[in-house]
Amino acid sequence: MTENQTWVTEFILLGFPLSPKLQMLLFGLFSLFYAFTLLGNSIILGLIWLDSRLHTPMYFFLSHLAVVDIAYASNNVPKMLANLLSKQKTISFVPCIMQTFLYMAFAHTECLILVMMSYDRYVAICHPLHYSIIMSWRVCSVQAVTSWACGSLLALVHVVLILRLPFCGPHEVNHFFCEILSVLKLACADTRLNQVVIFAASVFILVGPLCLVLVSYSRILLAIVRIQSGEGRRKAFSTCSSHLCVVGLFFGSAIVMYMAPKSRHPEEQQKILSLFYSLFNPMLNPLIYSLRNAEVKGALRRVLWKERSV
Repeated sequence: MTENQTWVTEFILLGFPLSPKLQMLLFGLFSLFYAFTLLGNSIILGLIWLDSRLHTPMYFFLSHLAVVDIAYASNNVPKMLANLLSKQKTISFVPCIMQTFLYMAFAHTECLILVMMSYDRYVAICHPLHYSIIMSWRVCSVQAVTSWACGSLLALVHVVLILRLPFCGPHEVNHFFCEILSVLKLACADTRLNQVVIFAASVFILVGPLCLVLVSYSRILLAIVRIQSGEGRRKAFSTCSSHLCVVGLFFGSAIVMYMAPKSRHPEEQQKILSLFYSLFNPMLNPLIYSLRNAEVKGALRRVLWKERSV
């Protein structure tokens, strides 16, 4: 580093280079999506809390997924909405790094929570007689804590590797939040170690869990085919199809983002994919679970009936 180089103390989030009218339109649209995200996931949490029939391991993990989705969207979307209205789109270095850490931590945690949910469905359908023993509340609590801890520790590794890099300019992040790949492009040093760790983490946190989910569901499908009762088969398909939709949306977009070859416009591709699993996924998850899950719809009816009775 030479003496005439200056350290960056803040970044400019370029976001979406659109006309003011389009930015206002996006502000209204994304605000609506964000409100639906908070409302939908809060309803899921409220139903699980209020209805004793949902006090099962499956909905225990679903409550954690709802918390992750609320936190994940709240980490990225409010700043994006503020920048759509503001001409001053700056973010200080420390808040930027903190946003990167939380974004990675919540993303990793969601991957692991989805794996735990697939394991829960595997045990429930393939080993129903031993379900209460295998998926005890102690085991579920350990799995949930492990998911949060591993997600946070892995995100901390990424942040530590970023902090060792010098940032001496430019200071324009071509994204709507401090996404790790966009931030690394601004470093004034070799980032190959960071890139290798990101790829290795993607294999560990995306490919590995996705393989476990696929193995679990291949076993589940074989078990469902053997179910004699038509009602039992429909119930199993209902709960499993909801989870598979969520898994496909999240893992598909994340793998394309971090492991697929880049297109001719990688920055714009990254923005769209990040928007998809920062805003659309958290909004769609409660809709998928409520519309395709008979137990959640039944819990909603029971809660509304209680309110009317009171």
